[in-house]
Amino acid sequence: MTSVRENEGSFVEVSAKDLPLHCPTDEAALWSSHPRVFLDLAKTGQVACPYCSTRYKLKAGEVLTHH
Repeated sequence: MTSVRENEGSFVEVSAKDLPLHCPTDEAALWSSHPRVFLDLAKTGQVACPYCSTRYKLKAGEVLTHH
């Protein structure tokens, strides 16, 4: 996972190996945690966490496969 900042704002870039995606991620500090929620990137390649609004985006060229 990589944090990226573009014209559309900041987001966390994820690869297929990071799936299934959940927020907070394992790298998140314990003090800033909220209940774990699994997020689906399949439809649009990006998603926002309903708790903290962190935005996640699939890296360009990554292919989603069924697990």
